[in-house]
Amino acid sequence: MSEIRSPGKRYALLSVSDKTGITELAKSLAETGFTLLSTGGTARALRQAGLEVNDVSAHTGFPEIMDGRVKTLHPVIHGGILGRDQDIGVMADHGISAIELVIVNLYPFEAVTSKPGCSRDEAIENIDIGGPAMLRAAAKNHARVTVVTDPTEYATIVTELAENGSVSESSRARLAAQAFAHTSRYDSLVAGYLQHEAQPDEQGMPVHISPCLSRRQSLRYGENPHQSAALYSAANQVDTFRQLQGKPLSHNNIADADAALECVRQFSSGPACIIVKHANPCGGARAANTLDAYDRAYQTDPVSSFGGVIAFNQVMDQATAGEIISRQFVEVLVAPGFEAGALETLAGKPNIRVLQSNQDAPPPDFDFHAVAGGVLVQEHDLGLADRSEWRCVTGRQPESTEWDDLEFAWKMVRMVKSNAIIYAREHRTLGIGAGQMSRVDSSRIAAWKAEAAGLDLAGSAMASDAFFPFRDGIDTAAAAGARSVIQPGGSMRDEEVIAAANEHGMAMVFTGKRHFRH
Repeated sequence: MSEIRSPGKRYALLSVSDKTGITELAKSLAETGFTLLSTGGTARALRQAGLEVNDVSAHTGFPEIMDGRVKTLHPVIHGGILGRDQDIGVMADHGISAIELVIVNLYPFEAVTSKPGCSRDEAIENIDIGGPAMLRAAAKNHARVTVVTDPTEYATIVTELAENGSVSESSRARLAAQAFAHTSRYDSLVAGYLQHEAQPDEQGMPVHISPCLSRRQSLRYGENPHQSAALYSAANQVDTFRQLQGKPLSHNNIADADAALECVRQFSSGPACIIVKHANPCGGARAANTLDAYDRAYQTDPVSSFGGVIAFNQVMDQATAGEIISRQFVEVLVAPGFEAGALETLAGKPNIRVLQSNQDAPPPDFDFHAVAGGVLVQEHDLGLADRSEWRCVTGRQPESTEWDDLEFAWKMVRMVKSNAIIYAREHRTLGIGAGQMSRVDSSRIAAWKAEAAGLDLAGSAMASDAFFPFRDGIDTAAAAGARSVIQPGGSMRDEEVIAAANEHGMAMVFTGKRHFRH
């Protein structure tokens, strides 16, 4: 038998997966005079707290069916949420009472699908249907109904009900916007889970992408102080870092730290250090310890390193921390860990942003870039160095040490803005040419930077992120002292470029893979 629905009653419907603060809210509502409607686990929790609760099934006169798949999908519920002044007559005809408050958050789809071994059936059963329907109905009718999805908002409605007897129009509008954002995010989570089954296009890209981004933190500013900015994270995205000290992060701090982390993570064996300025490496090295790795990276370009981001692939010790802060101004330090002594030393420079990286955080599936009229989406560049795919195209084969230099240079050049050139030797960068419109200019700038830093390019390896369109880049490298070259190949003038390398007695390796970075 259904309960008696009185026009004089004030109804609040509570059905939540996240039960934070729900019993306290329900007690306040009951004391204010609300009749509580609820379902399943929420109803049990409220009764255990000593509250009187009316089951939705009793309110509608219709039982929950299909193992709970259908319980709130009923005209008495949705009519009560959507009813307007002009609907009073039809509501009375059908015994529908207005529902003034809708307190709902949804099945834990994100948490369930994040668990290792989550089955498809389990995921499907955690797709909420009734919850989003109620939220959207209540948000649509926010002129008359208050909808709440976030437990942090409970205090607001309790206060307003106590002071005014109702929730203000402005609060109802704000909460309605939150409800639509909540259901939109939820739909994106489900779409993201199911999109792997969608039919991709001929290049393997999905037809629809539903990135679900939530604001993780507000930033000091964007690329420039007059631009607002925030960091948003995708659903289920593992945090890549945690800030241990320092000033708030800006857009540029995070962009540079991300580039530095992506670069240094290529080096899994032995300590490595990367210094980044304006999203470009200005030095990189491997060594026996973090201090030597930093010193070798810094020597590449001491001028550009000023105000840079420094990243390590291993725990930073006190000696390294002390050397860095005594030698240069640094914006951000990133490492997977810090010895206690290192943190004590860095605390002497409280403005330095110290970030602890999460080495287990996976790279994103896609890169997004906003353009006029849309968003460019591409797979993340995961084409790491693989010697088995390379081939030597010159008469002279690289020597053993040259192979190592070529591999190091190839890992570094993929992180430099195109057109990109790297000179390297003995696991360290010597000269970096970035972002030029012609490749030969990048070759010249990289050689000039090495000379300015007092570094000798004799016997170095040169890496180019894309093919050489002319032989002039090879001639420049040879004149600077390079003895080996690594590049993708694929130019219509490859034979001319190979001939130039042979003339100079250089070894040249083709990778067959380009690494433009814009």
